[in-house]
Amino acid sequence: MAYRAMYIWSDGTEPTPLLRSKTNVLKDGEEPGIWGFDGSSTNQAPGGDSDVVLRPVKQVPDPIRGGDDILVLSECLTPDFEPHPTNTRAACVAAYEKYADFNPIFGLEQEYTFITMMDPTASQYYGPPPGFPLGGYPAPQGPYYCSVGANRAFGRPVVDAHSQACIDAGLSIEGTNAEVMPGQWEYQIGPLPPVEVSDQILIARWMIERIAEDYGLQVTLHPKPVTGDWNGAGCHTNVSTRQMMESYDAVIAACEALGANAAEHVKNYGADIEMRLTGAHETQRYDQFNYAVSDRGASVRIPWTTYKNQKGYIEDRRPNSNCDPYLVTRLIMETICGAASS
Repeated sequence: MAYRAMYIWSDGTEPTPLLRSKTNVLKDGEEPGIWGFDGSSTNQAPGGDSDVVLRPVKQVPDPIRGGDDILVLSECLTPDFEPHPTNTRAACVAAYEKYADFNPIFGLEQEYTFITMMDPTASQYYGPPPGFPLGGYPAPQGPYYCSVGANRAFGRPVVDAHSQACIDAGLSIEGTNAEVMPGQWEYQIGPLPPVEVSDQILIARWMIERIAEDYGLQVTLHPKPVTGDWNGAGCHTNVSTRQMMESYDAVIAACEALGANAAEHVKNYGADIEMRLTGAHETQRYDQFNYAVSDRGASVRIPWTTYKNQKGYIEDRRPNSNCDPYLVTRLIMETICGAASS
């Protein structure tokens, strides 16, 4: 007898990597091990030296295929077993080992948008989000957020199948909701340590794309998938440390540290971030920084519960939906914990 292991990894596509996957058929009792792929086909190697190594870092039950099949999240290495240049996980692991005593904990709010598929022979292969009339616009945003009804909520069967798949895979999914634009949704993963939450986000991203295949929908993580008076798509990042859970002074110190390093963070928070962080649509401008209690137009929001309890967590609202979670959590961890330890 045998079972299937779906290896999943991030490729070298710029400016936003794609998720890749392939199946390894293993004998019962055989553990998924080191594997590899043609990096010249994934923007990760030249054709004359094309081998890239896959090393499993996390495996979960495969809720799509079922049975004994599994999903195997893997990191990319060179043939010398060094982190591949596209491997951002290794640096996140090293940072977490350095700051583990701070007990950094993250919760990520992953927004995404469904795109309808069109005839591949047509001039435009990808159509508008579901709920958008072809060549036009629906009613303005407002009634779609956390909505119910066939004229307001678009794509719910995929969302429900995805949330159940996350549960069946053992991921720490906290919830889902429709967002402010038709066809735009969100799920939350966490609270978890930085490497674990990033691993789970990648697995969840892969699963939403895979499940959407069966419904004829594409998933985009573009931060501004539709121009006009619509909110963009982000990956709001909630963070706390042991010190922040004990002291409001540590909460304010974390906000100040993020402000002091604001430009570096924005530069690494996802491609086309200037399209989303405009100062409108519940964002602060990409070239400005502020923090405030309960303000969703701030760069960093201090939740009212944190202010009331004088301890807790903060929400960095700047990361894009297409951000690299390993990079985002590492930067936040290094900035907050580094400032606290200096």
